[in-house]
Amino acid sequence: MQTRADVAMKAVTYVLLIICSAGMLLPLLWMVSSALKPNYEVFQFPPQWIPSPVQWSNFPRALNFVPFLQFFWNTILIAVGSLVGSLISNIMVGYAFARLEARGKNVLFYVMLSTLMLPYAVTMIPQYAIFSQLHWVNTFWPLIVPAYFGNPFFIFLLRQFFLGIPRELEDAAAIDGAGVFTTIWRIILPLSWPAIIVVCIFQIQATWNDLLGPLLYLNKESLFTLQLGLQYFVGQYTGGWNLLMAASTVILIPVLVMFYFGQRLFIKGIIVGGVKG
Repeated sequence: MQTRADVAMKAVTYVLLIICSAGMLLPLLWMVSSALKPNYEVFQFPPQWIPSPVQWSNFPRALNFVPFLQFFWNTILIAVGSLVGSLISNIMVGYAFARLEARGKNVLFYVMLSTLMLPYAVTMIPQYAIFSQLHWVNTFWPLIVPAYFGNPFFIFLLRQFFLGIPRELEDAAAIDGAGVFTTIWRIILPLSWPAIIVVCIFQIQATWNDLLGPLLYLNKESLFTLQLGLQYFVGQYTGGWNLLMAASTVILIPVLVMFYFGQRLFIKGIIVGGVKG
């Protein structure tokens, strides 16, 4: 039976969580509010949270200011290409670290984890030099190909999840004559959807929000991504902050929808992948 102290502690906890959640939602609410305002009301002080009048026309105006559809398909192409590479490479390497036996495997695993401490600024120039020599600048390849070489965080997450799968299932598959790839496809993957959803969400979110990568490698407007498209509003259309907020709101919707439908598996994958092994 709960005491009054327990009830009071829970009430305080919920109140603090609500306050913190509201604080984190304020920028999102301000963005949506600004997307529906006339431009002169965006920086009005004190801020007017409910637009008056509501300008729904900001959304079609923002999407017509730049070739938004072209930028959208460019981003989709990069996101899908990098997602396929990320799933293939990280699942294979994560399974190898979890199940296959090889001399020095643990040493290699720790070396791989140590690369998490390398910031992108350290590898940015060498990578650009390599892709420049390959004549890949102004193509999507520098934004897609690196995903086929694995991501240390994803490999760690998948390895930890695979360690929680009973070996007896793989032994039974081996008795039936299944090889490594068949075991991964028919046994491991169907049991690993929470971890795979985590990888998908993180990979798509990183690609969708990436500004620095496209800024480095893409110079032709026909190849621009959505994030580069937003720079048009900051530079050429500095007077249209309401249009910038409208475009940002539209760009944010796919990521929110993806997380909404995958949140249960996402949370399960993070929890299980972080404690197994």
